Amino acid sequence: MKRDFTYIDDVVESVVRVMDVIPTPDPQWSSDRPNPSSSLAPFRLYNVGNADPVDLVEVIALLEEALGRKATRNLLPLQPGDVPATFADTTELEEVTGFTPRTRIREGIGKFVEWHRSFYKS
Repeated sequence: MKRDFTYIDDVVESVVRVMDVIPTPDPQWSSDRPNPSSSLAPFRLYNVGNADPVDLVEVIALLEEALGRKATRNLLPLQPGDVPATFADTTELEEVTGFTPRTRIREGIGKFVEWHRSFYKS
């Protein structure tokens, strides 16, 4: 399985930047062929993601490396409602804000583990 992980600092940066983008109605919007990210009402939805899916086994390996210990794995079959992969298309976010999340998974996990250990004194 693959997931598109996004580091929290990239999420915050995206939200801060998009706050200055005032949505307007989309005059091209049609109920016959609706675009789910816009409407005749003044709103927009933006996909915030790293646009770089990572195998979950790689994430586990990176966590093991950062924590200095092996994980206990309980591998299960695909669960109902789960999908084999996720992938963020951040094209519209970049067009309106000039920003695309860029924190690589190794760096993000390292920062997360460092923060977690500091915050929880572990």
